[in-house]
Amino acid sequence: MRMPSLRVLAVLTASLFTVGLSGCDNDISSDEQARRAYLGLDKSVEKSLQLGFAGFNAASSANIPPQSGTGNAGGTLTITGQVDQGSSSNKGMRLRVGMTGYTDGEVKVEGEDAVDVTYNTTTDTAMQPALNLSLKNIPTGTFDGTLVGTFQMAGDLEGDVTLNLTMTGQLEDDGTGKVRRKAGTTTVTGTAKSGEGGEYQVNVTL
Repeated sequence: MRMPSLRVLAVLTASLFTVGLSGCDNDISSDEQARRAYLGLDKSVEKSLQLGFAGFNAASSANIPPQSGTGNAGGTLTITGQVDQGSSSNKGMRLRVGMTGYTDGEVKVEGEDAVDVTYNTTTDTAMQPALNLSLKNIPTGTFDGTLVGTFQMAGDLEGDVTLNLTMTGQLEDDGTGKVRRKAGTTTVTGTAKSGEGGEYQVNVTL
């Protein structure tokens, strides 16, 4: 039997190595990949809060009017849910975060290749990621809340990323008697988990 040449063996080895790397890129199984999975959603957290407060201010009943926005590079983000009624200065919001083809563009990490990721959620509103907020001393008090749920990824990263975030911040009057989040005062901490044990510790200020 004729043995393959060294040149053929080298080509075969390089090909197998390339395939292996390609598989790692698409299989979310490391802390670094979990970090990229979160970074693609990072801007959407602030957008979700903004839309939630818009729904709060527009609500005339327990159900807020659905509030929609777009990703910086495509897709939609929709916030639905309920708010407490009455005259109390302390109120709660129980919201759901829906995404369809949402993307804010390339996720860039220093020293690494940029990745393009698109996010979706289930269309079943009851099963979408939950954004729960508690507002105290409206309109100039404080708020705290959580964002918990799973987003499906497509593109350079595939699979699910699950957020478990806690947030606290200050409220302010927007000048018209309506309440909004005071920019620069919101701290978001928690985890983003993806793949086989991949976890990223989130700690950002909005």
